[in-house]
Amino acid sequence: AVVHTAGVIDDGVLPSLTPQRLDAVWQPKAQAALHLHELTADADLAAFVLFSSVAGQLGNLGQGNYAAANVALDALAEHRRAAGLVGTSLVWGLWGDTDGTGAGAAAKLDRAALDRVSRGGLLPLSLDEGLALFDDALAAGPAVLVTARFDIAGLSARTETDNVPPRLYGLARTARRPGGGQQPSQPLVTRLAGLPVGEQQKIVLDLVRRNVVAVLGGDRVARVDDDLSFKELGFESLSAVELRNRLSAATGLQLPATMVFDHPRPTSLADFIRETAAPADAEGPVLAELDRLSAAMAAASSDRGLRRLVASRLESMLADWKAAPTDRQTGTDANALIESASVAEIFDLIDQEFGTVPQ
Repeated sequence: AVVHTAGVIDDGVLPSLTPQRLDAVWQPKAQAALHLHELTADADLAAFVLFSSVAGQLGNLGQGNYAAANVALDALAEHRRAAGLVGTSLVWGLWGDTDGTGAGAAAKLDRAALDRVSRGGLLPLSLDEGLALFDDALAAGPAVLVTARFDIAGLSARTETDNVPPRLYGLARTARRPGGGQQPSQPLVTRLAGLPVGEQQKIVLDLVRRNVVAVLGGDRVARVDDDLSFKELGFESLSAVELRNRLSAATGLQLPATMVFDHPRPTSLADFIRETAAPADAEGPVLAELDRLSAAMAAASSDRGLRRLVASRLESMLADWKAAPTDRQTGTDANALIESASVAEIFDLIDQEFGTVPQ
């Protein structure tokens, strides 16, 4: 029999995954498996077992290269079965110990990375449980099997700021939107409407603090010190992206990927989010007019010609609006640099500020 267990992890946000970093992960896992497949094609094997990962089935923040390599293993097992050969791909979850430390490939993950995995709904498998699943999977028959423990209660109790992988919708008992994650029950702009600035700031800062604690892990930080930078709090590029994703879901706002880099402290980030969600009073009439227009359109005729005409006018107005300068464009050299930078350059700046993800 052949049992292929090799794997290398080199995590990073997508723009940072160079061809070299993809190759470092791809070669020992996917390319080596293909070599084994070709070298044993004429052998009378009892089993051809590939150790895959849920990163390929569920997606995992910062593991685009690792996910691709594992999906290749799943496809190879299916290919072998179609060719009349034995082949089984075991899609492993997290191997670990009861103290929360990782085992196998997960042993290379730091505390923050392990916390991210557990928030994805996985529970660690003990060595005994993993070996028992190995035996059961070989006897089960299908080419691809998910051999993992899931936190069903945790998935069902997810807050609206957490995204549940689409593959796990059937396990989570709370209804989820097809796009991933629930939409906030009340957009932040609605919650802040009509409140004094001080009250708005208090609400938004509390929201930022709670999500910072959630990203870092509740056992790692009792409260957020607003005077510390995100770097001092322990953020790196992956946790910065996770915070952006959580706050976007919690507020209903499309927040930029460079949010934590542009606003490096909880207080400055809260200011930015409040200003984005609660526009100045001078903009009130514009928003009110948009509400009136939305109501008029909802009550308008369903005539297709009219709808095309209205859509064309709105698209033209939106294009003009986007092209107009805004009060938030300061014209400083730093902002000009960020505006002109590519996505890869932005993440290079983030890594320079926070440090790269531990390898």
